[in-house]
Amino acid sequence: MEDISGKLILITGGARSGKSTFAERYAAAGDKKVIYIATAAGDDEEMRRRIAGHRKRRPPQFDTVEEPFYPHRILEKGKKGNLFLLDCLTLLLTNHLLKKGEKEEEGPSFWFEQATATLQYIELLMESVGRCPADIMIVTNEVGMGLVPENKLGRIFRDLAGKANQIVATEADEVWLMVCGIAQQIK
Repeated sequence: MEDISGKLILITGGARSGKSTFAERYAAAGDKKVIYIATAAGDDEEMRRRIAGHRKRRPPQFDTVEEPFYPHRILEKGKKGNLFLLDCLTLLLTNHLLKKGEKEEEGPSFWFEQATATLQYIELLMESVGRCPADIMIVTNEVGMGLVPENKLGRIFRDLAGKANQIVATEADEVWLMVCGIAQQIK
């Protein structure tokens, strides 16, 4: 059976390493129609300022879809000649991990159950990526190079992000690591 999926590109690095800027330039340099899938939710003033800065910097020819929970639904509409830029996987993980956390009673295994459900969503997302004829670029944070978080939720998130990044990187055609605004292709 012929593989109809487009190219998958993963861009990772630390916070403020230049991941989004690199991804936007990479996407704009091609000849494909770019659909920017923004996963950030503007729940506070600082985040709303960050989102506004991203919108302002983004090339005007990009179509933007704001989807903090279910970007697989957007990918299912993809066609050859499109490039989806999903920014970012780490925020998507956060959105899913915390989706019920503020509203439900937290038992001893609550966060582990949330992390498991979040990873199940990542598997669903990757199934959609595998069926999508468009190229897909995913931006994510590398959170495993720092200190071990001192609290349980921080450690669960770090582990979740590491597992999700590995799932995406395994399927990716290209993986780029950003350090100090410098891109290095590692796959």
